[in-house]
Amino acid sequence: MMQSHPLLASLRRAARLLVLLTLLSPLFLARPALAGQGPIVTEILAPDADLEPGEYLWEPARAAAGRLEIVADVARDRLYVYRGGVEIGRTILIYGNDDKPTPLGSFKILEKDRDHVSNLYNAPMPYMLRLTWTGIALHGSGDTVDNRYATHGCIGLPDEFAALLFRSAKLGDRVTVTRNWLPQFYS
Repeated sequence: MMQSHPLLASLRRAARLLVLLTLLSPLFLARPALAGQGPIVTEILAPDADLEPGEYLWEPARAAAGRLEIVADVARDRLYVYRGGVEIGRTILIYGNDDKPTPLGSFKILEKDRDHVSNLYNAPMPYMLRLTWTGIALHGSGDTVDNRYATHGCIGLPDEFAALLFRSAKLGDRVTVTRNWLPQFYS
């Protein structure tokens, strides 16, 4: 029986590892947000409605059918929810601080957990919608969500709004995290 050379065996192991990492990388890495990325919007709620900390707009009857898409605008501290291109919800959000920034990009909801607790920070994350397997999620962050607070990279929402979104969202729904979303409508 012929034995393979140790260097050849090492190269084969490295090649198998490279293939495995290539296949798994979409689960761990966010794709960068590109121009034009996000839902095609056909109707919005009241343009640039002033919201106080913890307030939200939620009108799901405006669009009974269609795919749910979520846009988090970290420059304006707003989260927008669309169904079939029609805006059905909006709220104030908090996002990651400078040490642990919220990644920009397009994500799919990977997991839903109503009563999640962070295993890194032992902190409650109610109505969690997981975006990455490395700990980024949408979740409830109390009743008063305003820019005095920050997260460890997640997107925090008022608990009441997070509960409504949790009930409406499905696994696979798209979440786009961006800056200055649709300035012609939201300024």
